[in-house]
Amino acid sequence: MKNKGMLLPALLVIVLFFSLIPPASAAGSSTMARSAASFVVLGQPAPMVAAGFTHTIGLMSDGTLVALGDNSYGQCDVGSWTGMVRVAACGYHTVGLKPDGTVVAAGSDSDGQCDVGNWTDIVQVTAGIYHTVGVRADGRVVAVGWNGGNQCNVSDWRDVIQVAAGYGHTVGLESDGTVVAAGYKGLGQSDVGDWRNIVQVAAGSYFTVGLEADGTVIAVGDNSSGQCDVSDWTDIIQVAAGYSHTVGLKADGTVVAVGKNDNRQCHTEGWVDVIGIAAGGWHTVGLKTDGTVVAAGTSYYGQCDVSGWTNITKIAANVMHTVGLENDATVVAVGDNAYGQRDVGDWTDIIGIATGPQHTVGLKSDGTVIATGNNTDGRCNVANWTDIIQIAAGTQHTVGLINEGTVVAVGDNAYGQCNVGNWTDIIQVAAGSRHTVGLKADGTVVAVGNNEYGQCAVNIWLNITQVAAAGFNTVGCRADGTATATGLAYSGQCNVGNWTDIIQVTTSGMHTVGLRTDGTVIAVGGDAGGQYAINSWTDITEVAAGEFHTLGLRADSTVVAAGPEIELAKWNLGVVKYTLVISSSPHGSVTTPGEGVFTYNAEVMVRLIAGPKMGYRLTKWTGDTDALSNVNAATTIIAMHDDYTIAANFALNWPLIGGIIAGVVVAAGLAILFVRRRRAAAKKKQSRRRAARKKH
Repeated sequence: MKNKGMLLPALLVIVLFFSLIPPASAAGSSTMARSAASFVVLGQPAPMVAAGFTHTIGLMSDGTLVALGDNSYGQCDVGSWTGMVRVAACGYHTVGLKPDGTVVAAGSDSDGQCDVGNWTDIVQVTAGIYHTVGVRADGRVVAVGWNGGNQCNVSDWRDVIQVAAGYGHTVGLESDGTVVAAGYKGLGQSDVGDWRNIVQVAAGSYFTVGLEADGTVIAVGDNSSGQCDVSDWTDIIQVAAGYSHTVGLKADGTVVAVGKNDNRQCHTEGWVDVIGIAAGGWHTVGLKTDGTVVAAGTSYYGQCDVSGWTNITKIAANVMHTVGLENDATVVAVGDNAYGQRDVGDWTDIIGIATGPQHTVGLKSDGTVIATGNNTDGRCNVANWTDIIQIAAGTQHTVGLINEGTVVAVGDNAYGQCNVGNWTDIIQVAAGSRHTVGLKADGTVVAVGNNEYGQCAVNIWLNITQVAAAGFNTVGCRADGTATATGLAYSGQCNVGNWTDIIQVTTSGMHTVGLRTDGTVIAVGGDAGGQYAINSWTDITEVAAGEFHTLGLRADSTVVAAGPEIELAKWNLGVVKYTLVISSSPHGSVTTPGEGVFTYNAEVMVRLIAGPKMGYRLTKWTGDTDALSNVNAATTIIAMHDDYTIAANFALNWPLIGGIIAGVVVAAGLAILFVRRRRAAAKKKQSRRRAARKKH
């Protein structure tokens, strides 16, 4: 062959040519408009939930809002808001987005985080602990509030489609799936520069979470509570970040969570049919397909699950659990059991009960005492007590009244709350967080322990018939039916001066409850979301107060409860559904979720996976591509903000075919060369033999 030396270079040129044909993912730009769960089509309200430190917000399908939780700063004063299309909450403030692109805010404005009145053309909002951030329709970003970490320095950001805000940092998702950050960097919370193919971002206090298009999750920043341990998560369609925990919504409607769990905020196992999530300071909220809402964490421990209780003679409550004494001297309990404080199922012969935040105490008919729960400081060391006629439980100590009018106490004594050995003539005891109160037979009151807020300033009280204590408060009921209170009063929990006809008082430290002679109930103090829903109660014979709930024992021995759990169970934010029509061109199909007409709740993130036949590739998605995270990727996400039609388009996979052809050509060329070389070698050998014969 004359030019056989050029064969291999020619083959290499062919291989190089086909290798330069761009694959589908590189052909054209990667469009990610409307990718994030928090990006909306203005003018179309859709149910969603948002969570601050200690409050929860629900956006209803008609654009109005409902709120539960702490309202100390007015963060729940959203009842008059109408026509909202989006809501955000964090810290102690709430932000609402209107269909005309303007923004309203309520709650703490300590650093100007609510100064959003002049914002216009906004398409998405988020709330940090002390700052608020908005995305404009042109992809620019605005921010107000505390800027101590430069987290509000976002004016130079462009092409942003979603933002998230933490304590001192702000994160922005750009239209190409990359992420930018401003603010504190010390814990790595802003180290997002190398993130790619992100479809949603979330920010916790000192950490950042990103949802990737393939359903996996990445996180950076503070991981002291394991809140960044998300590397094994799969099939996630939405992420949320609380103060120190991270929550993920899976495509099947279940929820996973990692991070700090001291308030059971990560106890989302068992949740099903969830379509939206929010993470607050110490609680997690989920929106279900039917418009109802579930929650876990602070205020949501099941401590109000008493509707089926009957034959109850006494009740007790504390922060996270509720206990009831039945008429057969056994005990029932609901709520948190992290420390075994609900392990009372085998108790018998009980005549009295008391609850601390993490322990439960029972008085037996023979004057002995039993206890269960956290005993790290000896608060449950009551086994040797005898002749006890009444018990009380503080945060970390337990008190017993002996039949002769003296008192015993065990547990933490850092503030002298157990120094009751010299008390005499006592007829009732009560225990607060770090103080102990005793009612004497003459109607006067004594107290020991922490007096930081005046909770032990009871020496001038007279004619008292009953006392109660919790947290940093002490309350007394007088013989004339009036009440008195002392201690911490910032939520109005001591405002009992105008009460009359009171026969029993109780306090959680956050709110105070009084039982009237006619069986009705009154309450003052902090309302964490519904514990004041007691106005309709009648025929009540005893009341008890937990930090986030109120209990009433009825004359018929049933129990009623008020609190966030009860109120949240009443929520129905409504249902808005959209249709998604999916099809494909020949030579491939949409394997997930399939092809045809599908119906989804508004705001749901739907993962689409296109599978080409052998030798073909996805070129791009067509149709309503503005809702897609990436129009060129075989795996992408569509956010259901409207009715959409989408199609997957396939074409010959020239890079693959070219590679095959090139491979065949190279193999053929090599084979030809091999054969020709063999022939040439044979000819040379034959020539040498002929030459040898001629010599001979």
